[in-house]
Amino acid sequence: MKSDRLLAILLLLQTRGRVPAEELAAELEVSARTIYRDIEALSAAGVPVYAERGRHGGITLLPGYRTDVSGLTADEARALFVLAAPGPHSALGLDSALASALRKVMAALPAPHRPAADLTSRRILVDPDRWLPGPRTEVELDVLHTAVFADRRLRIRYRHGGDSRPHTYTVDPYGLVNKAGVWYLVADRRGSPALFRADRIAAATALEDPVRRRTGVELADVWHTLRRRVEERNRDVRVTARVHRSRLGMFTRIVAPVLAAPLGTEADGDSAGDDGAEGAEGAEGDWVTARLAFSALPAVSVLLQFGPWVRVVDPPEAIEELLLRVRETAVLYDRQSGSAPSDGALPQAVPEVPSGPR
Repeated sequence: MKSDRLLAILLLLQTRGRVPAEELAAELEVSARTIYRDIEALSAAGVPVYAERGRHGGITLLPGYRTDVSGLTADEARALFVLAAPGPHSALGLDSALASALRKVMAALPAPHRPAADLTSRRILVDPDRWLPGPRTEVELDVLHTAVFADRRLRIRYRHGGDSRPHTYTVDPYGLVNKAGVWYLVADRRGSPALFRADRIAAATALEDPVRRRTGVELADVWHTLRRRVEERNRDVRVTARVHRSRLGMFTRIVAPVLAAPLGTEADGDSAGDDGAEGAEGAEGDWVTARLAFSALPAVSVLLQFGPWVRVVDPPEAIEELLLRVRETAVLYDRQSGSAPSDGALPQAVPEVPSGPR
């Protein structure tokens, strides 16, 4: 609608100052000619807006002009209060700033929108932490935050997973990312993208040297590259398992991050069921096929928590890995109890895995 576009132009000019007509046109997905017509409409309505020609010209407002119109619709106001999750703001020391900003937004809202926004803040809660995330190291983000906003290089002492000795790196930060309650520093190291968990940074120093980012590259671009790299690296070992229907709900919740295909999908792409629900076609009685992708062979041992209700059928090395872990555990408890070594026999009441295509 034209009224929405006029308000959008006004808010963009207040935020950015002088903006070329072509940039406004691209932002609002209209032609430059339409932008100039909109500028004339704003001027006729008493808004002190004008166009400057020349190489560094553009559309601008008279210096000092501001409007107190928030421009927020009812749904936009509700969306702001939903996104105001306390976790990331608290880690950045912005809790009080967030509360103050929300009070100002509430005051600026049109009166009819205020009850819905207030109700949203009391009825909707966004919690970024996952269930049972394990012990969480306290993260000091002050130095990282300062370097990111001051465009300074960082020297960090970083401990990689599985390595007890920290390493020292000089990096060029793009920004900070909070993913599922975990903070990451996204940076270039020697001109290549690198990802650092903030809780593994033992020490950080903001240098006087200005940051050396790659031209035209933004935080979102580097994060997309790094996230894809991590996801691809974490899906190297392909495993086929059979899941008993009595454990489907729990199984799906726990292994969701490593599910490589919908439950019941056969390897050749033909469907052996819909999504693992009751009555899935081709599920062979009480068992459903699961296709999983793990980061490494030892990670397959996570399936042992399901006992005999989840059975790996392929590849053979995954089966051997599970047998090894079971035997090691049996020996450990046999020694602790002083009993004779276990023969590894499973309880007789456990249903057998049906034969059929793997």
